[in-house]
Amino acid sequence: MDSLEEVAQAVRDCADCPLHRGRTNAVPGEGSPWAELMFIGEGPGFHEDRQGRPFVGPAGQLLEGLLASIGTNRNDVFIANMVKCRPPDNRDPEPSEIAACKKYLDRQIELIDPKLIVTLGRFSLGRFFPGESITRARGKLREKDGRHIFPVLHPAAALRRPELRKTLVEDFRAIADILEADTLPETIAPEPEGEAPKGPPAEQLNIFGAPAAPPPKPPGNATEEPADAPAPEPPGRNDDPQQLSLL
Repeated sequence: MDSLEEVAQAVRDCADCPLHRGRTNAVPGEGSPWAELMFIGEGPGFHEDRQGRPFVGPAGQLLEGLLASIGTNRNDVFIANMVKCRPPDNRDPEPSEIAACKKYLDRQIELIDPKLIVTLGRFSLGRFFPGESITRARGKLREKDGRHIFPVLHPAAALRRPELRKTLVEDFRAIADILEADTLPETIAPEPEGEAPKGPPAEQLNIFGAPAAPPPKPPGNATEEPADAPAPEPPGRNDDPQQLSLL
């Protein structure tokens, strides 16, 4: 796989795990081959499976609004996922499914060679730092295998809990500062691999770190769109993400 298009074609032809049986379209990823900024999500949702593109539903609109807030857009970055096919009913991806897609994501990272990788949510954080809490890790620049990693919350979490949008906005401002710096800021040491998170789980913390009652868990909250995502928009409609309120 000598180019991103060859990786994308390999993904579309892939039958290495059972997810290929239920897909409408594989979702290889998209964006600039020369991107300084690469985003890694968890997996395609309803809208992504229909269109074969990452982050095109409500979570994608929020992501595009966040990108616009720091003066960029999805054409200037690269957006990928841990798994390239939608898990049934938007359930969490299985370890074997993540492992089957790893070679594609590894090659995309090698070909793009981004200045900064932003992980969206706990699954992509776990690719680089297994066992770490997304609540504790978010907003802190890390280094792993020579790559600079900046974990943030998944946009879908902010759709379920609007109070988290402020946190995302702040973390995206930090992303802009990192990219503009001539020298990357000093990274922090990761937690010991496999260490159990201390305190309440991420889903039970508000943006200030105080315990809060967990909301009812929607089905399939691991992938980009919840299982009860709205029906696809009619062809030709394109909501302006900049009109989406970030706060």
